[in-house]
Parts: sequence; C-alpha cells; structure tokens
Amino acid sequence: MTALNAPQDKYHAVWLIFFILGLGTLLPWNFFMTASAYFTSRLKDPVITAYNQTMNVTASTGDTRNILESKFNNVMTLCAMVPLLIFTCLNSFIHQRVPQKLRILGSLCVIFVVFLITAVVVKVKMEPLPFFTLTMIKIVCINSFGAVLQGSLFGLAGILPATYTTPIMSGQGLAGTFAAFSMICALASGSALQDSAFGYFITACAVILLAIMSYFVLPKMEFFQYYIESNGSHPSSADEENKMDLLKKEDATEKRPVVNLTEEDARPTVSVVNIFKQIWVMALSVCFIFTVTIGTFPAVTVDVKSTVADGGDWEMYFIPVSCFLLFNLMDWVGRSLTAVVMWPGKDSKWLPALVIFRIIFIPLFILCNVQPRNNLPVLFYHDAWYIIFMIFFSFSNGYLASLCMCFGPKKVAPHEAETAGAIMAFFLSLGLALGAAVSFAFRAIC
Repeated sequence: MTALNAPQDKYHAVWLIFFILGLGTLLPWNFFMTASAYFTSRLKDPVITAYNQTMNVTASTGDTRNILESKFNNVMTLCAMVPLLIFTCLNSFIHQRVPQKLRILGSLCVIFVVFLITAVVVKVKMEPLPFFTLTMIKIVCINSFGAVLQGSLFGLAGILPATYTTPIMSGQGLAGTFAAFSMICALASGSALQDSAFGYFITACAVILLAIMSYFVLPKMEFFQYYIESNGSHPSSADEENKMDLLKKEDATEKRPVVNLTEEDARPTVSVVNIFKQIWVMALSVCFIFTVTIGTFPAVTVDVKSTVADGGDWEMYFIPVSCFLLFNLMDWVGRSLTAVVMWPGKDSKWLPALVIFRIIFIPLFILCNVQPRNNLPVLFYHDAWYIIFMIFFSFSNGYLASLCMCFGPKKVAPHEAETAGAIMAFFLSLGLALGAAVSFAFRAIC
C-alpha cells in the first residue's frame, strides 16, 4: 500500500476535526483575555484604592486603578505563557511515553472543568484578592493542559500531509475571533456584566465539549487511519492499544521505518539536536513572531483609548472591536490563507526577513494613544492609525506563523515529523513566554 492509493478525506471531515481541535487549543486563553473587562470589574475595591492613594502608589503614574486592576493584563499574560512554555517542553518528552489519546482527551476534559468552575464563580461573591488569585490559578491550569494539547496536535498533524497543519492554525485563529465576537454580543445584549460573563463562559464550555466529541470521531475516519496504520504494526507489538500510539508515514514511492512511540527497541533513532539543526530557522522565526505579538498584544494595545470626541457607544466598543475582534479576525485570515498560498518557500530568505521586519510594530503601537502614559509623546493620535497598524500586525502574525508551523515538520524525514512538530510547538510557546516577559517593559516605556 502506497500513498498513491490513499483514501480521500471525504467531505474534508478530518480537516474539519483538526480545525475544531485547533479551535479548542486557544479558545480558553482567548476567552479569558477578552473577558478582561469582567475580571477587572471584580477587582475594584475602594479600600485597596484608598490605600494606594494614601501610599502615593498612583501619584507618579496618574493611574487611578488599584494595583490588582492595573497589573491584571500583564500578570495574566505571564501566568498564561510561562506554564505554556514549561508544559510544551515537558510534552516533547512525555509524548513518547504517554498515549496520545490520554494527552489530548485528558487535556480537553480538564479545560472543560475549569470553564465550568469559571462560570459558577461568576455567581459567587468574592473579595478582589482571592478572586485575583483564583483567576490566575485557573489561567495557569488551562494553559498548562493547553500546551500539552497543542503540542500533541501539532505532532499528530506532522504525519499527515502538510496542509493538515493549516486547520489547526486556522482553528486557533478563529478561537480569538469567536471569543471577541461573543464578548461584543454580550455587551450588545445590554445585560449586566456578570450575567453576560456567565453566558460567555457557558458558550466556551459548549465549544470545548464539541472538540471532545470531535476527537472521539477522528480514529473512525478512514483517511486518518491510513496515515496511522499504513505501514502496519511491528509483529512483536500488534495489540490494538499500541497500534493507536504508532505515528508513522510512508513516502510516495517507498516505505518508511515503523515509528513506535511506546517501545524503545522498535523506534528508529531520533536526535532532537539533529532535527533542530534542520528546522532552526523555522523554530526561531516562530519564536520571534510571538515574542513581538504577545509583547504588545494585549498589554499595550488594550490600553489605547479612542480619540473620537463624545464617542458614545464607539468608546465602549472601541477595544472589543478594534483590538480583540480585528486582531483575531485578521490573524485568522492570515492563518487560513496558507491553505491557498505558501509564499515565501520553506528555504527562502524572505521568510525570516519578513519575520524580523515585524519588530516595527512595537514602536508603532507604543506611539499610539496609550493611556495612561508618562514618557513618550503620542504621534499616532487618530483611531484610524491604530486600526491600520492592527490589520497589518495581526495578518502578518497569522500568515507568517502558520507558514513556519507548516514548513517545520516538512524539513525532516517522515519518522522525525512528530518530534519536529513538538520542537516547533516548544519554540512557539517560548515566543509567547518571552513576549509576556517583555510586555512589562513595553508598557512601561509609554
């Protein structure tokens, strides 16, 4: 059996399942991020604010928010990205020892439970500090298991055709768009903020539940089974459980070695160092992309204020629409475009050049109307500048990141594809963590 007689992906069912699973990897983080107005509203405490004013905490900055409010976005980003990095790294080791089904399904179930708790907490009265602490614990939890889920999915997609990394990236892009649109609908409903938040988090539970059900269907797809079982199992390891843990792929003209991720003696030698030498440009590129992106979004971009006089409703919708919805929509467009166009090529020097050029967005956003600010002047005052920058910023993030994630596993031999996918996921998470760390500095520069 060769790739020439591989079954078709009927109705693009496998593509759609990977899209839904990709949606499930970033949906939790995006729902927490876009619900920042709800979280900060529950952190308001007259006692803390009065203490800060007495101690002159806000005197030098002109920021009338209390400490928990003012640092929420930065701390939230840090609590999300550091666990994401650590557990992505751990996944690169445990993916050979822990069954793929347990890693993916277990992670989805934990994330589902966390969102149920979050929805319940909406109705529970809590003091600001305990609420802040609980929120950060939940963010750490969903991003830890989200890292395992993400790394496992990219590794699994690495054994399928290159275009099957695109639905994961596209689903991740839609996650942010869906979360932002849900928040705008919640605001437009006119309901009390906490009532809107409850419906918002219940919606997230429903989507995660859909991802869980989709994963149960995946092994039944003939197209998926072909790439998992095309080479057959090793005679000494023919039991069904181990067969589901075999990740292997064959060339269009010749068979590749069987890759058994559960038995050391049946697995070809895979050197992480040698794989990294082949994909280091893609790995460092995706790391740099997300360092720039998370360094500015949302820590800097969320504090940009509309300059429209008497903006009315526009002032209320400015950040949800121009920041969260626009970023996630254009990011999704960029990620999805790689299903049609994949330029520059995987060996082109244009790709890393375009990645490095994105650093220009850091000063551009800092010089927008970020408030409060104490150091630099506002050069790009009008709302239109912010919107234009956001369009190019988000589109380039989605398109270039998707290219790197697609090309990485395809620069190595098929039996090394899963490890290459895990390495790429690690450097993606490293970029997120570095971006979270530098976001404090970028916001302080303003």
